[in-house]
Amino acid sequence: MPNLPYTDKVMEHFKHPRNVGRIENPDGKATEGSPACGDMVSVYIKVDDRTKKLSDIKFESYGCASNIATGSIITELARGKTLEEAKNITWQEASEALGGLPKIKSHCSVLAVEGLRSAIQNYEERYGLITEREPTTVEGIRKRLKKVINPISGLDVMRTNLVKDISLNEGRVTIDLDLPQNHQFAPAIQDEIKEKIEPLWDVKEVVINYTD
Repeated sequence: MPNLPYTDKVMEHFKHPRNVGRIENPDGKATEGSPACGDMVSVYIKVDDRTKKLSDIKFESYGCASNIATGSIITELARGKTLEEAKNITWQEASEALGGLPKIKSHCSVLAVEGLRSAIQNYEERYGLITEREPTTVEGIRKRLKKVINPISGLDVMRTNLVKDISLNEGRVTIDLDLPQNHQFAPAIQDEIKEKIEPLWDVKEVVINYTD
């Protein structure tokens, strides 16, 4: 580990992170970052239907001490808050709660906050809670697919040109992959793609075509 001026609070959350792991059948989940780029965080949430508060939240992290510590502190800050309160947590709050982060590592707190907000968005989309509904576009689908990691390379499926073509016709999304259906990672990639696209309010079906 590089000799960075980490605070005692950062080191405490790094060595003894809170709420580590995943929630089975979460109400919402999201992954931000990329292992190939050095840092990645996944956030899982459970929401109380009546109060719309986060009844449970966990995270998984790949990266440095700052990445693990910020994932830990974000889960502590968000637990018990309403969805709106949790969405308003800023990376500055996370950094301050840790006693500050080295400037070169401030992006880690941004990553954790983005993971939290994306998990909440995933929940809201799944349960039809998005009030401002913009029509889905091919460009919007491309943006979401940039968060689907290609396990073969550790980069996203768009950057690695795994996606050959995307078409959208009356709620039917068709994605052509440069991958045989019997490839060992095909099922995982398909699940990730559908997880990102299917919650969109005007998407009726997601079809994935393979090279064979």
